[in-house]
Amino acid sequence: MPRKIAVMTGSRAEYGLLYWLIRGIADDPDLELKLLVAGMHLSPEFGNTWMEIQRDGFEIAAKVEMLLSSDSPVGIAKSTGLGVIGFADALELIKPDILVILGDRFEALAAAVAAHILRIPVAHIHGGECTYGAMDDAFRHSITKLSQLHFVAAESYRQRVIQMGEHPNRVFLTGSPGLDHLEHISYLSAQELESDLGIGLSHPVFLVTYHPVTLHGSPETAFASLLRALDGFPEASIVFTYPNADTHGRVIVRMLEDYVSRHPERARAVASLGQRRYLSLLKHCDVVIGNSSSGITEAPSFGVPTVNIGDRQRGRLRAASVIDCEEDEGAIRGAIQRALSPEFRNSALRADNPYGKLGASRRIIKILKEFPLEGILEKGFFDLPLTADYR
Repeated sequence: MPRKIAVMTGSRAEYGLLYWLIRGIADDPDLELKLLVAGMHLSPEFGNTWMEIQRDGFEIAAKVEMLLSSDSPVGIAKSTGLGVIGFADALELIKPDILVILGDRFEALAAAVAAHILRIPVAHIHGGECTYGAMDDAFRHSITKLSQLHFVAAESYRQRVIQMGEHPNRVFLTGSPGLDHLEHISYLSAQELESDLGIGLSHPVFLVTYHPVTLHGSPETAFASLLRALDGFPEASIVFTYPNADTHGRVIVRMLEDYVSRHPERARAVASLGQRRYLSLLKHCDVVIGNSSSGITEAPSFGVPTVNIGDRQRGRLRAASVIDCEEDEGAIRGAIQRALSPEFRNSALRADNPYGKLGASRRIIKILKEFPLEGILEKGFFDLPLTADYR
């Protein structure tokens, strides 16, 4: 009897990272895929991306409506609660052998809580990482403690998960499954992208994604600084992608849409590019700008410089192609100028990606198929000796 694997996705970015894992599970005769779709995927405001999932040929086992229209802290907390309720119903109906969750968002936390209470094992991807500027940091570590299997992207992250008390024989260094697109994807040409987006992509091309920093500071002030910095490059073509459904995300959407309306000849905003268009833009652009994890984990594999703004990704491993800068106009403008310099562009082409090599999805599927699940819910705390006096 095939092992029943549930995979949860709550956002376009997460689905992109999971795509080849989902495809591999669906195509494996020893596994039965049960896809849970939630959060932003079901929102017209964020592009109704559940339809893209269906167009990709995947059957959706359950849709979990959980996203309130409010993006205030109270609204996000309530959405998380609705998610626990919705995932409890879906998981009880599906009864999977194991649930696969990627990352650190509140949708993922809701799914992990429901699975834990229902005594369904959880396999977590991308644990052990740190993003000090976002509340997602605590969500990620919480999911680690709610999980039984761990698939991490780098050795230092493996060590951190073990440091959190997880047994080494359940923590696997697989790399990032999002990089598997490089092995399979057929890229759109620059001309096809221009036709699709309705603007010319004259160089330099900027791919911009900015998410609100959820623990401190003013997202509006920081994003306004970014927009003013972009004004310093009037020759650039700019493609904005929407932020995630985080606290104050809708403020960012209004600001970027206003910017595009004032620069229609050279700027576009897209709620969801989809994986093929996004990666094609990543291939053809000159700089990735903002604070998305994609600039940290995926852009280095394309040899594209990243201008990473502020603290949202602080704590993650970085390739030499990433330039960190503060959230002020002058620092952002200076970082973009450096990223566009021939010297830095050449160095970015040679940068190694610390998030592993291709084939992570295959490695994860092999473990999902073979790891014994009997008694997996019971786990102790793996103690490490202290190397310093912390009193």
